[in-house]
Amino acid sequence: MASITFTHVNKTYPGNVEVVPDLNLEIKDKEFVILVGPSGCGKSTTLRMIAGLEDITSGELKIGDRVVNDVAPKDRDIAMVFQNYALYPHMTVYKNIAFGLELRKTPKAEIDQKVHEAAKILDLEHLLERKPKALSGGQRQRVALGRAMVRNPSVFLLDEPLSNLDAKLRTSMRSEISKLHKRLDTTFVYVTHDQTEAMTMGDRICVMKDGVIQQFDTPQTLYDTPDNLFVAGFIGSPQMNFIRARIVKNAGGLAAVFDRFILPMNVEKSKALAGYIDKEVILGIRPEDFVQNPEESIGTITATVELAELMGAETNLYLECAGNKLIVRFPSSVRLQEGAEYSIGVNLDKIHVFDKDTERAICHGR
Repeated sequence: MASITFTHVNKTYPGNVEVVPDLNLEIKDKEFVILVGPSGCGKSTTLRMIAGLEDITSGELKIGDRVVNDVAPKDRDIAMVFQNYALYPHMTVYKNIAFGLELRKTPKAEIDQKVHEAAKILDLEHLLERKPKALSGGQRQRVALGRAMVRNPSVFLLDEPLSNLDAKLRTSMRSEISKLHKRLDTTFVYVTHDQTEAMTMGDRICVMKDGVIQQFDTPQTLYDTPDNLFVAGFIGSPQMNFIRARIVKNAGGLAAVFDRFILPMNVEKSKALAGYIDKEVILGIRPEDFVQNPEESIGTITATVELAELMGAETNLYLECAGNKLIVRFPSSVRLQEGAEYSIGVNLDKIHVFDKDTERAICHGR
């Protein structure tokens, strides 16, 4: 069993620099968990504490049923894959993969079997006699994965392993790592700042900011019901649009008003917003939740197109509306002229509403 449990874990560096103030996190056995957040949010420090490469200032860290606060990295039954691959340049691919087993005095026949098994899974069999300098970035990353695999660890730790690869390789390696997790059936903890990687790979995602967990849930839940403004803005590409508005009474219900635009709230949202009448809130609208033809939607805004960004099947439109910068996603067949003003509908059922002061979610789109 390789569950991972942080209980009131604190990490403070000399000079009273507190990176992780009070971390409580439980990763289930065989789960693929992504730690995601901006640079400096504490995600890599959290990973390195699991590995034993960073000491814990206070609190308790368990791997399975064992407290590992004072257990050496080599005795934690973990394997770590780094951003820069960390391969030995003078060794062949075979030797790089086998190195950890050789240090443990594993019998040669067993080493050979494990290396060839890993090489077959990772499509490295034809590269075993090459040295790292003769490999592409994706091949080097697979060698690093193979070196971790042969040890058959209880926990895989991956620290931004794809950040040095080009876009095409990142896409293919994402699927390779996901398939590897299913094949090995063990616990994976993966650090990235790329929310696309997080959304496509993880069973659950832990969104962090300033060493504090903002939300820990499935990718779809984070997308559909973000707990706060930070999560709402971080998860989703392009990110959610935010508009400051005021809640007012409107025709038997409530509406959100900004500038001259009135966006009526449905019955469910009106109930949730009953305590916010005549108060400011922040509206959250995903780029795909705008409607090309306003007749299809009750809420309509008028906006000026500043830039049209063709993405193939879709077009991202950068708009200006009453001082707000918005991003709208329409099919590429929709052609709107840059500099022109258009009426655009808003799918009112999909609007999220956040408290302006606490930044916590008040209600969500359906």
